[in-house]
This record gives sequence, structure tokens and C-alpha cells, in this order.
Amino acid sequence: MVADLPNYYFRVRDNGAFVFRVDTENRQRRIDMDQIAVVNIRNGEIKPQGQRELSKEDITAIKTWMAERIELLAYRDIDDIHRAVDYLNTTSHWAQSKATDEQLEAVTDALLLAMHDLRTTLVRKKAERLTND
Repeated sequence: MVADLPNYYFRVRDNGAFVFRVDTENRQRRIDMDQIAVVNIRNGEIKPQGQRELSKEDITAIKTWMAERIELLAYRDIDDIHRAVDYLNTTSHWAQSKATDEQLEAVTDALLLAMHDLRTTLVRKKAERLTND
């Protein structure tokens, strides 16, 4: 199992990660993780831990992780929106076929305001795209 471990471990946090170098080459044959940097994916900042100097291999691994993380987060964002469309369809079916008057009373105003806000934003953004083309 030890041979299959990556050289780096990224402990994900808001806007980035703590970066650890994984060390399995020690006399106790245990896994040691040495924090080498803190990464901020919003501004692309890589801060070495303490007085440490990062090697080219460290920087390459960190930048590769950052690019993959940004891509993953972008995928998750659009996937969440596709799920929201599904939830809206499910909600429509629920309101039409299953909801009681009391349940509808409890959610109608909030849903109408949220849908109005969404519609207004989508129409404005679509108009902006059409005028920019």
C-alpha cells in the first residue's frame, strides 16, 4: 500500500488547500506528512510554509493540482445548476399532483420570489449577451 501513495497530499479548505509532502521512506515505515505550503486558488497564490523553499517539482505538482481543482469546481457548479433544473421540475410535479393546500401555502411565496429573481437575472444576462454579439 505504501508504494501506491502520492508524493503530495492536498487538504482542501475554502479557496484552496494546505499542501503536504508525503514521506514513506523512513526507518519506522510509517507515513509522515510534512506541510510545505498553503495554496489559494482564487488568486493563484502559493505560500511556502515557514522558511521553506519549494522545489520545481513541488511547484509543478501544486500548479497541476490547482488547475485540476479549478476544473473540478467549475464542473460541480454547472452540475449543481442542472440539478436545480431537475428540482424545479420535481417541484412542479409535486405542486400539481401531491401537495396539500397547507404545504403550498407554506412555500408558494418563497418559490415565487426566488423564481422571479432567477427569471429577472436570466433575462438580463441573456439581453447582455445578445447586445454584446
